[in-house]
Amino acid sequence: MGLLKFENLPVNTLVGADKKTFDTVTRGAEIDEDRHRKFVTTKCIRRLLDPFYAINEKRYASLSPNPDTEAPVFILGHWRSGTTFVHNVLSCDDSFGCCSTYQTVFPHLMLWGRPFFKRCMSLVMPSERPTDSMALGVDLPQEEEFALSNMTACAHYHFWMFPRRMAEYRDKYLTFTTATEVERQEFMQALDKLIRISLHVTGKKRFLSKNPPHTGRIRMLLEMYPDAKFIYLVRNPYAVFESTRSFFRNTLAPIRLQTISDEELKREILLNYRALYEHYEADKILIPEGHLAEVRFEEFEAHPLETAEALYRKLSLGDFGRVRPAMERYLEGQRGFRKKTYHLDLKTRQAVEQYWGDALRQWDYWP
Repeated sequence: MGLLKFENLPVNTLVGADKKTFDTVTRGAEIDEDRHRKFVTTKCIRRLLDPFYAINEKRYASLSPNPDTEAPVFILGHWRSGTTFVHNVLSCDDSFGCCSTYQTVFPHLMLWGRPFFKRCMSLVMPSERPTDSMALGVDLPQEEEFALSNMTACAHYHFWMFPRRMAEYRDKYLTFTTATEVERQEFMQALDKLIRISLHVTGKKRFLSKNPPHTGRIRMLLEMYPDAKFIYLVRNPYAVFESTRSFFRNTLAPIRLQTISDEELKREILLNYRALYEHYEADKILIPEGHLAEVRFEEFEAHPLETAEALYRKLSLGDFGRVRPAMERYLEGQRGFRKKTYHLDLKTRQAVEQYWGDALRQWDYWP
């Protein structure tokens, strides 16, 4: 168990960034006075790690391409749509390689010094997520956008540090609508590097991704991996909104370097969902037949093994019978876990219906 609670972390996630990424993201940025100490501490620790990053880069340069790797499987869906639960269940399949929590924080310390730095991280990191009390651990699967934010300035999760720039980060690096071609290429190179390192370290041939921001990047993902498989999760938008607002508030609290008002945060959540929904609906027709499965989270939650088996059949993911026992063991360990319940006031329900009405109607969640 870690020594610190999430809200008491002395640094933010940029502690694992390389110098170029850190300097680009923070150059000229407004930092609130009460967050200056956290920024300086993060910067100092990050600087101390530079020599070790250099060693890792040399190791990466010597990696040989693996021609036996298979196209990735991407779990998509807006935040709080059940992507973590599905990721945890499917990652019980030991044929998959995943981005670990350790890799998200220290993507540049994967090829040299990893055992030592993992031990250091495990001693201080919180043991639970701040929003829903789901377990955290250095080796547990995690979404790769956190790692990408330490590898490139062209990643969406820099909004955690600078929430007043959420609109800019949405248009540039969530959907890449206003990004330049140079920025697109930088992001794709970082993602491919992350996946190559993850598969090398885990010794696996297929990467299992869980990353809500990828929901708006299908064109880019297909450009990189034409044979990729996709699992798209939908969940009752009313529950998604309130759960997302709670998640964002709790995650922003220890990481942010700027403040954002509750009203601004509410608006940005509504606009983020709309952007992801519209980009996904417009681009899913590009996915080849048999490479996309759309799943209601409520169905997966109620019947996880049966739904997982259906996914394996539809996407040709392999022998489900081989992995079923491992999934059963994981699910048995989750018995007794209680989700939070949320109740929206009338004004918030109306806002969700105004911005997300298309999704409510399409998936039969309209009241």
